[in-house]
Amino acid sequence: MFSLGDISDNTKLVQAKSNVARSNSATPDIKVALVEDSEQLRRQLKHMLGRALGVKCVCDCGSAEEAFRKIPAAAPDVVLMDVNLPGISGIGCTAKLKQQMPALQVIMLTVYEDGDNIFYALKAGACGYLLKRSSSTEILDALMSARQGGVPMTGEIARKVIKTFQSPIAGPEEPVTLSTREQEILELLSQGLLNKEIADRLSISYHTVKVHLKHVYDKLHVRSRAEAMLKFMGDKGGTTAGSEPSASNSKIRSR
Repeated sequence: MFSLGDISDNTKLVQAKSNVARSNSATPDIKVALVEDSEQLRRQLKHMLGRALGVKCVCDCGSAEEAFRKIPAAAPDVVLMDVNLPGISGIGCTAKLKQQMPALQVIMLTVYEDGDNIFYALKAGACGYLLKRSSSTEILDALMSARQGGVPMTGEIARKVIKTFQSPIAGPEEPVTLSTREQEILELLSQGLLNKEIADRLSISYHTVKVHLKHVYDKLHVRSRAEAMLKFMGDKGGTTAGSEPSASNSKIRSR
């Protein structure tokens, strides 16, 4: 878990400051917004940003709904975004903010390091992915990298990203037939929605969503949400729920 302890001594604090400010002393401060439901962690992050040169916290939010109200007006350069927010998830929040503010850079700062969350966060528009156990210096360096067009993530996370996209996805010889509901769920997954959000959107239970996903996994011969989305996006050939495939070689069909 993230802690301010690593910049409590002057040597590390000076290092963290100089890393952000070193590229050009005339460069405007990096304007940062925080979206984190833990009030204690928001205070710690604001304290860290306040002690660093070249960085300014322009707003902090405890939910996605609050972020939708405050972030457009604050016009930050970079957002530090938690994944597990109450209501709309951090991934859903990222997707909507990127629609409204395409130039906005979003770094996920979370405890989740599984391939699915990384995959959906990056697909939603996040430019980077850090774990909350990252040091303050790593977080400050990531802010600078994001504003300069980089893709900030640790080597550990980068390896998980590569593994997700390199995982072999076995497909059946015969075309796969998905129900209209199963395709609706896959389409919502592709938008970055989590199971609970899909259940709310379709007015079905959380358990029903999980049952549909299990059927999808079985039909597509995959084992995770990320693999299902890669298979769906690669093979659907323009198919939408309730329609015929637009590409004759598509292996996913609706019924």
